[in-house]
Amino acid sequence: MHVAVAHYPEGAGHATRMLAIARELEARGASVSLAGGGPGKRFVDLLGYEEYVPTPVDFIGDYQESGGLSDTLTGSVPASACRVRDIYRWLRREDPDHLLTDDMFAAMAAPLAGVPLSVCTHNAPGLYDDAVERAGAWALTEYQLRAAREFYFPTVWPHGDADPDGVTRVGPLALDVEAPVVGDPDVVVVPSTYSTALNESVERLRADGRDATVVGGDDWEPVASMLPTLRAADLVLCPGYSTVMEAAVAGTPCLVYPFTSEQRGVARLASHATGFRTVTSPDEVARAARDPPADPVYENGAGRVAAAVLSR
Repeated sequence: MHVAVAHYPEGAGHATRMLAIARELEARGASVSLAGGGPGKRFVDLLGYEEYVPTPVDFIGDYQESGGLSDTLTGSVPASACRVRDIYRWLRREDPDHLLTDDMFAAMAAPLAGVPLSVCTHNAPGLYDDAVERAGAWALTEYQLRAAREFYFPTVWPHGDADPDGVTRVGPLALDVEAPVVGDPDVVVVPSTYSTALNESVERLRADGRDATVVGGDDWEPVASMLPTLRAADLVLCPGYSTVMEAAVAGTPCLVYPFTSEQRGVARLASHATGFRTVTSPDEVARAARDPPADPVYENGAGRVAAAVLSR
């Protein structure tokens, strides 16, 4: 079976989660073609894969970090159409038996190319308080539920109103490959593009005598997987979903310090799960690090998704 795997281009976590499933697909005898681009491409390269890079899209940057709706309409919207076109052409060239994706634009391209589709994403309207983002997530979720043969919903939080009707809940996804442990980790801090305010939290942790290891960023030399480092750590501090999933699989308690609206939604939901606590200031980080949550216990959901895709 030949499976096309496409990841969304915002942030590296989209790539690492889909790589986790891609490797499970290969372990079960499938051949895989990759597409996506963005910051996650360096992890694709580290693992020795080549991938197709369609037109990038940055809704978070355009809507939350730039000019709001006007920049979204002039930037992300036309780029979205180009990305659908590019992935459509890629699918026609690859001619796969199936497409698995967390990229909404790949999900739009698959029916146009006549390729059976499975979606794997946590993005859902229940994450958002902002009316525009909530409406957009609702429309995309409804479309993907109708277009896909299966909609896999990877979570750590208990079932609740934030889960869309009709999805298949699976465990957290994490790329689990051999990689060196970064430093001698006590508290591992994994910032994102929008979380520069974590710097003050790192200073507070170090003032309390904690060894805070900061990973990520443009100048950081990436490793193929963060799981060995997170497993070796006593505590994780991060802003959002990707590292929450990895901390869950690693079994390491995690403080979630959100900055974007999607991150705030993830933090709100994850705080109901064992092993996670939401913090919203450096003072809260310091206090929570002295009395961390219990260890999370979750199975990596990548194998389950891969097996389900191949059984369709």
